[in-house]
Amino acid sequence: MAKRKLFDLAKTIRSKNAGVDRITFDVIFTDRASYDLVCRSGALSRESVCRIFGIPSTRITDHVHFDPALAIKFTISRTMPSGSPGDGDIFGSQQYGPLLDVEVAGAI
Repeated sequence: MAKRKLFDLAKTIRSKNAGVDRITFDVIFTDRASYDLVCRSGALSRESVCRIFGIPSTRITDHVHFDPALAIKFTISRTMPSGSPGDGDIFGSQQYGPLLDVEVAGAI
């Protein structure tokens, strides 16, 4: 079965603060076929997100497939509040990296 990288399928992959104690991730697609493929594949399911980021499921506060915008959005709790000593990414804008090389099985 063919595999493609999420980076090649999505228009936008980003992360940002969702308050001081959460980071939200957005994966947005330009076409329905790519969005449906990723949704069907389970590549960004709650379980997959936990595996990708090495976190327990209790840290995922929201996980949504938003069909009208062709977007998958999930939010995770931070291990420390934004701006705390030791926080390496105050804005949460550099946390999406592990998503870029996620492999998505299937064909469009």
